[in-house]
Amino acid sequence: MRLIIAEKPSLARAIAAALPSAARREDGALVAGDTTVTWCLGHLLEQAPPDAYDPAFKQWRLDHLPILPAQWKLLPRPKARGQLAVIRKLLKTTREVVHAGDPDREGQLLVQEVIEYLGWKGPVARLLVSDLNRPAVQRALARLDDNQRFAPLYRAAQSRARADWLYGINLTRAWTLTGRQAGHDGVLSVGRVQTPVLGLVVRRDNDIREFQPRPFFVLWVDLAVSHGQLRAWWHPDETHPLDDQGRLLAREPAAALAARLPGASGHLASLDSQDKRQPAPLPYSLSALQVDAARRFGLSAKAVLDICQRLYERHTLITYPRSDCRYLPEEHWAAARKTLESACQNDPTLRQWVDGADFSRRSRAWNDKQVGAHHALAPTGKPADLSRLERHEAEVFRLIARNVVAQFYPPLATREVKAEFLIEDQRFRASGQEILEAGWKPLFTTRDQTPPLPPLSQGEACRVLDCAVEDRETRPPEPFTDASLIKAMMNIGRYVEDPAVRRTLREHDGLGTEATRAGIIETLVERGYLVRQAKALRATRLGSALIASLPEAVSRPERTALWEQRLAAIAEQGDDPSPFLASLVEDLGKLLATADAPRLSHALQSAQGEAPASNPRRGGKSTRRRRTPPSRSSNKPRSRRGPANS
Repeated sequence: MRLIIAEKPSLARAIAAALPSAARREDGALVAGDTTVTWCLGHLLEQAPPDAYDPAFKQWRLDHLPILPAQWKLLPRPKARGQLAVIRKLLKTTREVVHAGDPDREGQLLVQEVIEYLGWKGPVARLLVSDLNRPAVQRALARLDDNQRFAPLYRAAQSRARADWLYGINLTRAWTLTGRQAGHDGVLSVGRVQTPVLGLVVRRDNDIREFQPRPFFVLWVDLAVSHGQLRAWWHPDETHPLDDQGRLLAREPAAALAARLPGASGHLASLDSQDKRQPAPLPYSLSALQVDAARRFGLSAKAVLDICQRLYERHTLITYPRSDCRYLPEEHWAAARKTLESACQNDPTLRQWVDGADFSRRSRAWNDKQVGAHHALAPTGKPADLSRLERHEAEVFRLIARNVVAQFYPPLATREVKAEFLIEDQRFRASGQEILEAGWKPLFTTRDQTPPLPPLSQGEACRVLDCAVEDRETRPPEPFTDASLIKAMMNIGRYVEDPAVRRTLREHDGLGTEATRAGIIETLVERGYLVRQAKALRATRLGSALIASLPEAVSRPERTALWEQRLAAIAEQGDDPSPFLASLVEDLGKLLATADAPRLSHALQSAQGEAPASNPRRGGKSTRRRRTPPSRSSNKPRSRRGPANS
C-alpha cells in the first residue's frame, strides 16, 4: 500500500479525486485502489512545555531562565490524538509514504514532523500540489520528488519553531515574574510577532496623544478660462514660511495676496496631460480581503477569516482562503467563464457583472510563476444562493467573486491633467481627471472621481472670479483599525529605517502570516493589551506599560527580518541551523538581564492608554496573588498553523 499524508482534509479529498480508482471513505482516510490518502488537521504536534523537560519547570522561577532544551520534544495536540492514531496504524501496513504538505516551509514541517515522530524509516516521496484542480493534481501525482531534497526547508521551519519557543517561553516567564515583583498579578506575554504588533499600536497611540496641532493656511482662486471655470490653489515658494510638506504657516502672506487677486488676470503657464490605463485589482489574498472587508463592512480580521472558513468548508463556495497569493494558475483561465457563470447565476448583481465580462481577455492575474503554495481566493463554481447565507458571508463572497470577474473587464482609462497658472507672479495649480473608459471601475465603486478640468490650451488667459483664505490645522495620525493594522503587518518594512531590513521584510511577506495575523490581533485584545473602540484599535494601559518596560528591540519588527535572513540561508543554501539557535540563546541572555522590576513598576504606574474591564485571567490588574504560576497554556496564542509563541 502507498500512503499519502496530506496537510489538511481538503487537500486529501482533491488528491483522492485525482487517483485512477474511485475512493471510499474509511476512518480518517480515503482508500483508492492500492493508495490510501490520510491527512493532518493543521499541526498534529506541538512543542512540549517546559515541564516535559524537567518537572521543576512547572513552577515559574527566574532562576530557571533561560530554559534551553537539550533534546527537543514534541507532544500530540489534545484534539489531534485520534487522527495521529489513524496515521500510526496506516504506517504499519504501508510500503511507501508520500509527503503531501503544502509546498512551503510550514507545510514541509507539518507533515514531516508527524512522519518522524511516528518513527517511519522507509522511503518518503514528495507531492507538491499548489492547485486543487483535478488535472493539476494529476500532473503533480505523475512527478513525485524525493522528499530528501526538501530537508533544508524542513530544518529552516523546525529552527523557526524552536526559536519562537525559546523566545516566547523565556521572555514571557521573565516579564511575568518581574511583573509580580512590581505588583502586577497576571501573565505578561511576549512573542516575536505579537509584541512588535502591539508596539506599532502603542507608538501610534503615543503619536496621537503627544500630537500638537499647528495652524496652516491655504488660498484658493476660482478662475474663468476660455471654456469654463476651475478652482486652483496657491503654491507659495520658499521665501514664505513653509513646513516640510510645503504648507503655509503664516496667514499674512495669503491674506495680502488675496487682497490683490479679485479681477486679476493671468495665463496658463504649463499644461501636462497624461493618458493612463490601470488594470483591474488582482484577486484577493486573505490579508487583502481582510483589509477591504474591514473598510467596507467594519468586520474584524478574525471575523473575515471565520467567514472565509465557512464559505470554504461548510458552503464549498470558495477555494482555500488562508492564502498569501493574489494570482491564479494559468490553466484556470480556460474554465473561468464556466466557473463564474455557475457561481454567480443566483445573484442579480454578480450575474450582471458576469454578463458584462469579456472572457477572451487574459489579465495579469493568470500567472503560474506568481502562484506559490496556494493561489488567490476564487469561487469554486458551485452556484451560490446568497439569500441562504448570512449577510456578511454574502458580502464577502461577492467581494471575492467580483475581483475575479473584474479580470475580464477592460482597464480603467483616464486622462489626468495638471495645470499651472501665473497670476500676480504667483503659481496656482489645478488638476482634474477625465474617465475615458470606465472598464472595471463600476464593479468597485460608484463614487465620483476627481472632476475633469475644462478644455485648456497652453498660454491661454485666465481671470480671477473669486478667492479666499482658509484656516486649517494639521491633524494627528489616525488610530489603527483592523484594516490598517493588517495592512501595516503586510507592509511592515515601512516602519523600519534600515534599507536592508526593509527589503528583507518586504521579501518575506511582512509580520505574521495570512493564517496568523487575525489571531494575533485577537490575542492582543483577549489578553487586555488592545481594546476596540468602534472601529479603532487602541492600546490599553497594560499594553503601553509592557512595551515601555521591554527593550526597544523586542517591540520592533527588525528581529523578524534578521531571523528570516538566517532562516532563508538554512532553507535555500543548506546552512547549519546550530549557529542561528546559538546566536538566539546568546541574545536571550542579554534580553533576560534587562527584566527589571522597578522599571516595570514605573511603567505600570505611568502608562497611558485605554482601560478595559479588569480581568485577571486576561492580564488585568488585581491585588490578589497567585500561589502557583500560570501554566504554559495561558502563555501562547493558538492558530491552526504556526508556532506556539508568536
